[in-house]
Amino acid sequence: MKTEILSRWRPALFQLVGGGLSLGVVATVAHFFASSFLFPSLGPTAFLLLYAPGSRAASPRSTLLGHLIGALAGWLSLAVFGLLDAPPALVAGVDWPRVGAAALSLGGTSALMVLLDAVHPPAGATTLIVSLGLMPSLWQVPILLGAMLLLIGQALLLNRLFNSLGTP
Repeated sequence: MKTEILSRWRPALFQLVGGGLSLGVVATVAHFFASSFLFPSLGPTAFLLLYAPGSRAASPRSTLLGHLIGALAGWLSLAVFGLLDAPPALVAGVDWPRVGAAALSLGGTSALMVLLDAVHPPAGATTLIVSLGLMPSLWQVPILLGAMLLLIGQALLLNRLFNSLGTP
């Protein structure tokens, strides 16, 4: 048991430093530009990119396309259920149209990721963020993708740096 825990300290340290640094940079950009550059699905995306960088789910293609699909499916679900101008679910509560929008957005996102071979589980959070009204505007999609590009670039750099140092 003790050996198992000791064998995980380097990857854990890498997550602490890499994850903290990555989200810190994204949050700094969000602060300086007063934009929606920081949103919850960045957390699981950062973890995946740093913990399993060689996995298909962590590939730049799957990451970008998955979040794009999630954002667009979320927005389309808002449109289908007439919620484009509605307040977020956290403010207004969850009514039947919101139930439908959330269900449609996650189902659609999941199906499209599978069909397009761009499976990225954190995109399921992105589609709910949009369909619950937290990022309801189409103009926010390029910002979301910009944040993903920044995160992907950082993860590639950090993984290369730490692997060259023998970590993780």
